[in-house]
Amino acid sequence: MYPLETTMTPLPSDLTELTSARDLGTAIRQSRKAMSLQQAEAALLCGVGVRFLSDLENGKESARLGLVLKVIAGLGLALVVTRKKPFWSKDGRRT
Repeated sequence: MYPLETTMTPLPSDLTELTSARDLGTAIRQSRKAMSLQQAEAALLCGVGVRFLSDLENGKESARLGLVLKVIAGLGLALVVTRKKPFWSKDGRRT
């Protein structure tokens, strides 16, 4: 297993934190529409089914991660993971 880097690259200030499957679906739908693509066109471009893309855009929480990543890549998006303030302190108390 590879250790996480200890230095974090600053991210652009126009990024939005996604906190739910619905947030991710909304971001994907907005990107697809910005490209003037119908769901069927985007699904074909991304290599997924129209039903899957529709479910994803509607915030389906059980969407398969591998297919979600195909859609993200197919639409020219990037999924970025970064650190934020820890939810728990070192002694196990909630912060």
